[in-house]
Amino acid sequence: MIRAIALDDEPLALTVIENFCARIEFVNLEKTFSKTEEAHKYLRKQPVDLIFLDIQMPKQNGIEFFASIEQDTMVIFTTAFSEYAVEGFNLNAIDYLLKPFSFDRFKQAAEKAKAAYENRNQTPATEQYLFIRADYSLNKILISDILFIEGLDDYLKIHIAGQKTIVARMTMKSILEKLPASAFIRVHRSFIVQISKIEKVRNKTIFIGTEEVPLSAGYEAAFQSIISGK
Repeated sequence: MIRAIALDDEPLALTVIENFCARIEFVNLEKTFSKTEEAHKYLRKQPVDLIFLDIQMPKQNGIEFFASIEQDTMVIFTTAFSEYAVEGFNLNAIDYLLKPFSFDRFKQAAEKAKAAYENRNQTPATEQYLFIRADYSLNKILISDILFIEGLDDYLKIHIAGQKTIVARMTMKSILEKLPASAFIRVHRSFIVQISKIEKVRNKTIFIGTEEVPLSAGYEAAFQSIISGK
C-alpha cells in the first residue's frame, strides 16, 4: 500500500484527489493539507511514499516545497499551469497532471507511482540502492559502495567509494532507517560506518581506506560485540 498525502490550497482540488484515491486500492491517502507549513510539520514526523502536490500556492510553491523536504518521496504534481512541467520533471516527478484531470488520467499517474514503488522495494539484496535528495536531484547510491556517513548539524556527508561525497539534508536517525542494520553500525554521535569497509581499529580510531573515524565510548561496547561476533 502506497502511503500518500496531498497538498493544495484549493479545497475543491483536495476533494477531487480524496475521491480519486478512494477508488484506487493501492493508494492510502493518509492526510490532506492546504498550507505548506502544516505539511512540513507532518513530514518531519511521518514517512510517506507519495505526495500529490499543487505548484501555485502562497508563501512557498510546490517546486520549492518538494526541493526542501528531507524525505526521499515520490511526487505527482497537480497544477493548472503547464509552464512548470519541465522543472517538475527535472525534480524526477512521477507524473505531472494538468487540472482539470480525469479519473483515468489520475489512475495512470498512480500506476506509474505503483511501478516505481515496487521497483524500489523489490531490488535484489545484492544490488540495494538508496535514492538520496541532494543538490535538487535524487542521487542513486549503491549501498555496498558507502564507506561511512558523517553527521554535520542538520546535514549528512555520505562518503562513497570512488565517487564524490554527497551532502544531503537528513538526520542520522533517518539514514539509519534506510540502511540494512546487519551491514552498518553507529560508532559515534556523528559517524556511521559500513562494517565490511573497516580495515583496522587502533586507539579508538577506525580506519577505512585513507580515512579515520573516531570510536566514542558510548558506542564502543556495541561495536566490539559486533566485530568480535558475539
